[in-house]
Amino acid sequence: MTLKPWFIALCAAAMLGGCSSSQQAHDTQTSSGFLGSAYPMLRQGSAGESLLVYRTDGVNWGAYKQVRLAPVTIWAADSSAFADFSPADRQALANRFYALAYAELEKDYQMVATPAPGVLDIQLALTDAEQSSPGLDTVSTVMPMGLAAASLTGVVTGKPSFVGEAQAEGRILDGGNGALLAAAVDRRVGGKSISGSVDSWSDVDAAMLYWAQQLRYRLCTDRGAGGCVPPE
Repeated sequence: MTLKPWFIALCAAAMLGGCSSSQQAHDTQTSSGFLGSAYPMLRQGSAGESLLVYRTDGVNWGAYKQVRLAPVTIWAADSSAFADFSPADRQALANRFYALAYAELEKDYQMVATPAPGVLDIQLALTDAEQSSPGLDTVSTVMPMGLAAASLTGVVTGKPSFVGEAQAEGRILDGGNGALLAAAVDRRVGGKSISGSVDSWSDVDAAMLYWAQQLRYRLCTDRGAGGCVPPE
């Protein structure tokens, strides 16, 4: 599931100077801490899935008509690449990921502010490979009325210091009883650079967009809907 939305053009070309692409990495780490006790339940994903996935058997996905998208967090150690970003840059990343996911999910669900019976409680995070804690105090602050402003505009100069990777983790809970329904970890690298690394903000944006579209696609297929479109 990946997390991973918007109201804006898919590649935000005006902001990022054109479309970029990303591709799935060969492997990923599972020690950030965001998914807690769910890590031992993860299995290797098959073609078209996240690198690591968990799904509870027997879920009636079609019974859920609403989604609560929790604020996106960044989970990272003080020594991680995220520590090189200013607080404003980390905030822009968290807000952007939230906005992308929200825009995709609202195409199929009524978006609500609080978990409740019949609500999918979706939680997403940008994570570090090493053991960490909730994200250098970074939690998305964008609200639905501010989605259009949640871009990477204003992120400082230079290349992101992800050392060739951008990683996300996500989980879906039943909004009524808090039961874990699904979880995933995925890592993506740049699709156009010679090294294959995430070496531009457009690569980071492309990775987050992919995760947002993948989340919508997986929920679409899980509830047996028609016309489900996989991310490119």
